[in-house]
Amino acid sequence: MKILQGLLPSSIAAGFCIGLGGAVFLLQSEKLVGALLFCVGLYTICEMQFHLFTGRVCYALEQPLWSWFRFPLIWIGNWLGAGLAANLLGLTRVGPAARQAALVLVSGKNGDTLLSLFILGFFCNIFVFIAVEGYKTFPLALGKYLAIFVGITVFIMSGYEHSVADMFYYFMAGQMDQDALVRLLVITAGNVCGGLTAWGGRQAARKAAG
Repeated sequence: MKILQGLLPSSIAAGFCIGLGGAVFLLQSEKLVGALLFCVGLYTICEMQFHLFTGRVCYALEQPLWSWFRFPLIWIGNWLGAGLAANLLGLTRVGPAARQAALVLVSGKNGDTLLSLFILGFFCNIFVFIAVEGYKTFPLALGKYLAIFVGITVFIMSGYEHSVADMFYYFMAGQMDQDALVRLLVITAGNVCGGLTAWGGRQAARKAAG
C-alpha cells in the first residue's frame, strides 16, 4: 500500500516534468535548441527518481510478474501530469503560441499510420534506454548527463515518438480524444517493445563479455 501511495504522485510528477520539457520544445523556433532544452525533463526525473513509464518499462523483465500492475498506474499518472502541465500553460500568455506549435506536431501524428507510429515509438525507447542506462551505470557525473542529453536529443531530432511527450502535445493542442488515446496506446506499445529489446541487447552483451 505504501508503494501505491507514492507511485501515483511520483508518476504525476514525471508526467509534469515531461510537460515542462515539451513546453520549452514547443516554444523554440530552432528545433535543435528545443531538443536540447527538452532534456531538462528527463534530467529532473532521473535526479528525483520519479516514475516515468518509458524509462521504467525497459526494466520490466527484471521484476516479478506480480509487480507489473504498476505500469498501467505509472502510465495513467504520467497522463495526468502531462495534462496538468498543458492545462496550466494554456492559462498563460505563452499558451496560444504553444498550442499552435502543438497543433502542427499533432497533425503529423494524426496523419500517420498506426504501424509508423509503432515503429517510431520502438526506435524512441531504444534511445530512452540508452539515456537511462547510461545515467544508472556511468560512474562519473559528466557521463551520466551526456547519456541523457545525447540519447534524448537524438530521438527528438529523429522524429521518434515518445508516448508521454505525446500526451502533453495532444493535451496542449486540445485534441485529447478517443482517437488520440488509440494513437498513444500504439506508440506506448512501440515504446515497450523498443525498451525491452534494448534491455535484452544489453543483457546479451553482458553475458558475452562475462
